[in-house]
Amino acid sequence: MSGLVNALVIVAVAALVISRQFRARRLDADRRWWVLPAVLAIVALREPGMLDAHHRTASALLLAVEVIIGLGIGAGWAWTTRIWVEADGAVWTRGTKAAAAVWIGGIVLRAGLFGLGALLGVHQDSAALMLTLAGTLLVRSGVLVWRTQSLGPAATRTAAYGDRMPRPAWKERV
Repeated sequence: MSGLVNALVIVAVAALVISRQFRARRLDADRRWWVLPAVLAIVALREPGMLDAHHRTASALLLAVEVIIGLGIGAGWAWTTRIWVEADGAVWTRGTKAAAAVWIGGIVLRAGLFGLGALLGVHQDSAALMLTLAGTLLVRSGVLVWRTQSLGPAATRTAAYGDRMPRPAWKERV
């Protein structure tokens, strides 16, 4: 695929994922949550220009740092997502303001990394960004599924970092 098509796929997937983040959404832990990240990773790894031929070491180092940042964003995003169980047993998720901060921080870090690569004269292909997005989505989905499976049957809601949940009201005995 060309760089333009890769860029369009990245923008489309990121827009879809980010737009769905702040709406309450039913989470199905039995689904194949790993399929989209796997497809993105396969498409990214098939691209021949992921590493700059003239700066292999610097390019590989930038790619490694970008993937590590992506994995961190995925973990941070998952831990800042509110999870709750409805009375019928359905598990729901919704991103918090802290999740938005994780995304903004990740975008800033990636932009800084891209700027560093440009300063060093390293060509950075869109396949590297697609691979990072795949890692972000894989870690986020995996952590959410793990958090969901760790919910006990009596649990009704788990707090996410940065989530301001109201304290339960105390019942007075009559």
